[in-house]
Amino acid sequence: MHGLMMNTPLLISSLIKYAAQYHRDTQVVTRTLEGPIRFTDFEKINERAKKLACGLLEFGIKSGDRIATLAWNTDRHLELYYGISGIGAICHTLNLRLSDEELIYIINHAEDKLLFYDHTLKIRVEKISPHLKSVQKFVSISKTDQLENKDSDFFNYENLLSEKITKFDWPIFNENQAASLCYTSGTTGSPKGVLYSHRTTVIHALASCLNNVLALRVDDVVLPVVPMFHVNAWGIPYSVPISGAKLVMPGDKLDGENLFELMDIEGVTIALGVPTVWLSLLDYMDKKGRKPKALERVIIGGAAVSESMIDRFEIEYGVNVHHAWGMTEMSPIGVLNSLKPKFSKLSRANKMPTKLKQGRGIYGVELLVVDDDGKELPRDGVSSGHLLVRGPWIIDKYYKEKKSALTKDGWFDTGDIATIDHDGYMNITDRSKDIIKSGGEWISSVGLENVVVGHDAVLQAAVIGVSHPKWQERPLLICVPKGSFRPSLEEMNNYLSDKVPKMWLPDAIEWVEKLPIGATGKIVKAELRKIYKNYKL
Repeated sequence: MHGLMMNTPLLISSLIKYAAQYHRDTQVVTRTLEGPIRFTDFEKINERAKKLACGLLEFGIKSGDRIATLAWNTDRHLELYYGISGIGAICHTLNLRLSDEELIYIINHAEDKLLFYDHTLKIRVEKISPHLKSVQKFVSISKTDQLENKDSDFFNYENLLSEKITKFDWPIFNENQAASLCYTSGTTGSPKGVLYSHRTTVIHALASCLNNVLALRVDDVVLPVVPMFHVNAWGIPYSVPISGAKLVMPGDKLDGENLFELMDIEGVTIALGVPTVWLSLLDYMDKKGRKPKALERVIIGGAAVSESMIDRFEIEYGVNVHHAWGMTEMSPIGVLNSLKPKFSKLSRANKMPTKLKQGRGIYGVELLVVDDDGKELPRDGVSSGHLLVRGPWIIDKYYKEKKSALTKDGWFDTGDIATIDHDGYMNITDRSKDIIKSGGEWISSVGLENVVVGHDAVLQAAVIGVSHPKWQERPLLICVPKGSFRPSLEEMNNYLSDKVPKMWLPDAIEWVEKLPIGATGKIVKAELRKIYKNYKL
């Protein structure tokens, strides 16, 4: 017997429609690419997204067409999110940190029909445009560009916005219709597309707002430093409008000084980003001798956060840090670290091991750790194995691939090695391809890196396994110094001796000016393994 309730489809347009009705004058603030701050609100975002939707329909865009964006975090990009998906087309965000060759491959694979881009990227778009097989028009979303006619291959966003919205309302269609497309760089071989539906996106947005997840409030001011081209900015463009929080967009100014100024002026209470971004902000906070005045919480994902970074935020500046974890294939948030009440009774030193973990699965995401034979391992916080996930916003298949991305039991293998304790806290010890196998034991490169960056002389650290005639592999430590002092291997191992197992102590240390950083802000260990392929211990 079915329930006798309305079957209202969960559509992305309902999020901005709700925000326009109930949070109509809540500000959306953007630091424009030219520098000045631009102010709008959710009511205006909704109206302009409708104008865009009408313009796309007049242009001939149909349900299921892929529309690419190559842009920073701005209110215009937010309009694209809703205007494109709101008519059943697919918003395909492009990572502007990828190489030209990667962008060409991804755009051609997706068969995008239009490409919207920030005017600062026009030269790059012009360079790759001859190689794009399906793109019909290129649209600059900046008002500074000349308003070319739509008959030109290159024209301005404002020329596409239609004024015919008096009778327009967001169309209703099946909630399982595709809504957005992101390509992941975390897979082997060519980038693979992850195609999200309206249903999965809305459910993920609702779950993100839960009190033990992002806990977004109507009086919050939210700054997504994580780019809108990186897994839809962790879903923030969808969760913030229904929370009623003020949204602050940083544009392309992601250095510590510009972030601090924007956060300070606009009263940002919660900010989200990867560790490399927060290093720059913390250094500028040290120079100013204070935090941005209203900042309460920082959500850190994309890579493991170190104890030293948590201490700098929490002890020195009173800003709470929450670890988060997810993947492009997971929409992406699947785990967030909020400490259970019982941990409040513990000393800081005793609660830190739990705080350093990625956290507990949020409602909607199941976690499982298995051994090499697929047997479930105990949730004892010690047994380490392959991390599997499943849930309503987890991938089933990659875009244009017939084969399922799941195990025979219906789980997605994340490629991470992890433990889960009896309280449900998950801790990623390594990527399966990065873990160091030494003498039949596993050494966690992530665990070692997090301790190393606590050293006063170390700014960034990476650990990779290099060949060893007896032990198969041993850890090589590669560091970027904070200043001129560069500790020797002996000095570093003395520092590490009471912090990690003896077998984890690196066999060699190399000091470098910088580490290779990938398109998502993570250290590219594959590049380091190439560089040190023939390293002799």
